[in-house]
Amino acid sequence: MSQATTLSGKTPRLRAPQGLGELLSLAWPVIMARLGIMTMGLTDAIVVGRYSAEQLGFHALAWAPTSIVLTTAVGLLMGVQVMTARHLGEGRPEATGGVLRRGLVYAFWIGAVSVLLLAFAGPPFLAHMGIEPHLAAGAGKALRIFALSLPLYLIAVVGQFYLEALSRPKASMIAIWVANGVNLAVNLWLVPGDSGLPVAGAVASAWATFAARGALVVFLAVYILNMKDVRALGVFAKPIDGAHAAVEQFRIGLGSGASYFIEVGAFAAMTLIAAQIGALQVAAWAVVLNVSAIIFMGPLGLSAATGVLVGRNYGAGDGKGVVRSGLLGFGVATAMMLLVCLVVALFPQAIAGSYSSDPRLLAIAVPALYLSCLFFLADGLQVVAAQALRARGDVLLPTLCHIFSYGLVMLPLGWVFAHPMGLGVNGIVWAVIVASLVSGGLLVGRFLLLARRPL
Repeated sequence: MSQATTLSGKTPRLRAPQGLGELLSLAWPVIMARLGIMTMGLTDAIVVGRYSAEQLGFHALAWAPTSIVLTTAVGLLMGVQVMTARHLGEGRPEATGGVLRRGLVYAFWIGAVSVLLLAFAGPPFLAHMGIEPHLAAGAGKALRIFALSLPLYLIAVVGQFYLEALSRPKASMIAIWVANGVNLAVNLWLVPGDSGLPVAGAVASAWATFAARGALVVFLAVYILNMKDVRALGVFAKPIDGAHAAVEQFRIGLGSGASYFIEVGAFAAMTLIAAQIGALQVAAWAVVLNVSAIIFMGPLGLSAATGVLVGRNYGAGDGKGVVRSGLLGFGVATAMMLLVCLVVALFPQAIAGSYSSDPRLLAIAVPALYLSCLFFLADGLQVVAAQALRARGDVLLPTLCHIFSYGLVMLPLGWVFAHPMGLGVNGIVWAVIVASLVSGGLLVGRFLLLARRPL
């Protein structure tokens, strides 16, 4: 989008090809940024794992509770992206700076609470989960360092959401990959334990994450503060959009955070269900879950781009533009996920084989990975539809839908299919398929229903 268009905040009536081009130009840097976040975690696991299998266990166990808190906190900040896009649609770019400032305050307090929760309650929680004391103690040390870097990451997330809503996602993408470089360098320096500093292994990797998140904050802060239109966007001024906008920003974040918490918590519980079956079963589920998470970055990035366009049209009062942007997002998500399904269905052996060469594990993981193609499309559509609904002001229903689909449908079905019915990992995958179809159907149906009504 041009500078003039960004500053005016007006969204012209676009033809479908132009709308598609804008959607894709917004989506691909966001997708690359989300993949960058996953790459950072993968880098940690590889470097720590090569140093010590025991330290990798510490790292993985420390990351498990951290990821739930982090993902929920990121959802709580989603209002920054939505409200920035709406103000641009209203033709009030000068009000967007207030959204950013408010988001930074939210990030500080959410980060402070997260640090206290994880640093003080996290290690005792691990110690009382029936885990070997040595393992719980080692993970607890890394967990506290992960917790310290959470406020930095949440501040960076606010900057990312703000830039994405301004249609400047490339800066956010570059920042993530610069942070990846910092993370790799510090990992290689500290993890082996010969740096001269009293850290090694999982704790050292957690400090690498701290350094990377610090670099991410610095990069984004420098970029935003040096934008030519930073004053015109109201970044240095007090919020001028009123108490109603502040409440709406908080409401959107609350709904998103609740949805994220339900989804992450439900999938973590599915891992526990797999662990109850056996080591090979949980390893096979881990392969399916990791592949699915990588694939999910595509529709997740697309959902952000769709939400920005829907929010901008919503702010402009353009009901047809809201519908057009949403349908465009659904169409691209469908095409993207069908292509992904084709690739996974054709090469499940090669994909699973990149994780392990153990024939016993592959005998379980390959059929489960093949079966997972049945939920990729529905899962992609549900995340795009949820963000489109939030952007047009429907916050409560996506949250209720996720509670129902993943909490009340997927969890009990996963246990029944895996244990009483004896389907193992395939049963867990079938539960995800059902939940994704329910969630995708309800959310897309809700958007289409609202499309018939005036804004």
